[in-house]
Amino acid sequence: MVDVQTYPDPNASGPIPTPGGPLSYIHWGPVIAGAVLAAAVWSVLMAFASAVGLMIVSPSPTWRDTSAWLAILSGFWIIVVTVGSYALGGYLAGRVRSTWRADPDEVEFRDGAHGLLVWALGVVLSVALLWATAATFTAANNATSTPRESAGAPSFLAYELDRLFRSERRVEPVPSELRAEASRILMKGVGRQELPSEDRAHLNRVVASTTGLPPADAERRVVQVLAEARNSAAQARRSAVILGFAAAAALAVAAAAAWFAAGVGGRHRDSEFAPPLRFGRTVLRPV
Repeated sequence: MVDVQTYPDPNASGPIPTPGGPLSYIHWGPVIAGAVLAAAVWSVLMAFASAVGLMIVSPSPTWRDTSAWLAILSGFWIIVVTVGSYALGGYLAGRVRSTWRADPDEVEFRDGAHGLLVWALGVVLSVALLWATAATFTAANNATSTPRESAGAPSFLAYELDRLFRSERRVEPVPSELRAEASRILMKGVGRQELPSEDRAHLNRVVASTTGLPPADAERRVVQVLAEARNSAAQARRSAVILGFAAAAALAVAAAAAWFAAGVGGRHRDSEFAPPLRFGRTVLRPV
């Protein structure tokens, strides 16, 4: 009995066997590679933006210097970087995954699905990187924070409290309990509602008794500090809204960019298009 070796029909539909290539519907290798690439590029470019002062990530001590134009520029950077990073990751996934013999629309859909998976996995990786960075920053900030800030007011209100209790007569520092109480009143005052009259009167008495100022001068100081803190908080809220909208828009557009970039990568794969990696080629001649 003679064994007959059969070969796959080159015109049949289905996966095309390639050396080491997966034959399942979802090729997780290219998806993971594209997601890691997208998250890495996104993290590097975001770190660059933070280094040059484009990013506003929290009400830090520099929150008073934020402006609407800086927030808009930062939001534009977020959109460009996010869309470009996930488009690159989607293109890589579509370009390197194994091809299929099927209807062109079906092939394009499968490539796009891989790009969408790159976007989903890349978002998870980016959020994990942000969480790890924020946790490290918070731990370092807590380790270097002064006892007055940790026991009293939050750090972003420290300047307002210093102004509120500034006095030339007082030698000893203000007790942390008093600063904490004043900070809670200020936090309520910088909200969208006006500070209740009884809280304002109580803060006036605390400032007058602590600093030695006359009641009228203490009231003027409280009014001035509250107005400046409220303006700074409103400016920070506007910046946060702009950045939040830009981040959401960037993620939505990045999903579409990853889908279409994966389709472009799939078309380049099937047409065996090899983009030039350098302008000229060096020809080696025998000596």
